[in-house]
Amino acid sequence: MTNTPLSPDGLPPSPDGHVADAVDGNWVDTYAPAATRPYLRLSRADRPIGTWLLLIPCLWGLMLAMIHDQNTSWHDVWIAIGCAAGAWLMRGAGCTWNDITDRDFDAKVERTRSRPIPSGQVSVRGAVIWMGSQALVAFGILLTFNTNAILLGVLALLPVAIYPFAKRFTWWPQVFLGLAFNWGALLAWTAHTGQLQAPAVVLYLAGIAWTLFYDTIYAHQDTEDDALIGIKSTARLFGENTPPWLRRFLMGTVGLMGIAVVFAAIDQASILAMVLALGGPWAMGWHMAWQQRGLDFDNPAKCLQVFRSNRDTGIIPLLFFGAALFV
Repeated sequence: MTNTPLSPDGLPPSPDGHVADAVDGNWVDTYAPAATRPYLRLSRADRPIGTWLLLIPCLWGLMLAMIHDQNTSWHDVWIAIGCAAGAWLMRGAGCTWNDITDRDFDAKVERTRSRPIPSGQVSVRGAVIWMGSQALVAFGILLTFNTNAILLGVLALLPVAIYPFAKRFTWWPQVFLGLAFNWGALLAWTAHTGQLQAPAVVLYLAGIAWTLFYDTIYAHQDTEDDALIGIKSTARLFGENTPPWLRRFLMGTVGLMGIAVVFAAIDQASILAMVLALGGPWAMGWHMAWQQRGLDFDNPAKCLQVFRSNRDTGIIPLLFFGAALFV
């Protein structure tokens, strides 16, 4: 008999399997076949923001690479499609791995106790099989890229594997999340150019600063529960001093992305293209500043809302990079 974790008010999780922080009426809960729903929830398919946050750095890297060498081809369309599919699959595999390793912690946290493993929807064995299936399909897509990109893709498994344990040994687990979630900037640049170069590395660092910004906001939802069970995070580390830290992460994101743009554009792109591309981090920074104005760290729902708005934050530079490609 399976022991179903109870919520603080003594009630079991939602009988239909709905996960607490998923949007009501999402496509998984509404349209997916019932047998697939627990596994899709395990992959966070009902919460697509993570896939966006994994994909966007890939698109940054690809578009900056095209600005860098002023070369575009139909293969770049495939790189974008492959990155999109890979982001969905590897985000799913990574979240499955995270939930396997965190299943005991998740059962003790109000927001996460409804996830498929702690709520009893999926067994650990089933989760392992599901994780491996997603990773294998993603590896098949990776094999269509060049050798250096393939090697980078395999190496990406290292930060993905470490991240779930980071909250146990460091107050900065968001750095490890940033290392994993922004790897696509390196991979997509290399898939286009054939080699890893300095602009991609600086862009990767900008992405890590951005991750520190949005995931610190996200972590503020769980500070009380995390304190009770001993989980570390930048949200707990900064506490009431979070706003100035967010401003530092904002400046790091904008500054590093600006440097990446200059490094990428300086050799072959026109001055107008460089100016347009530099508008990307500038506008992104203003959006991040706007996000901070509406923050209330004592309101978990508001933290989640601001966190989700980072899809738009990351898309903003893509609009400017796209304009720079056509001048």
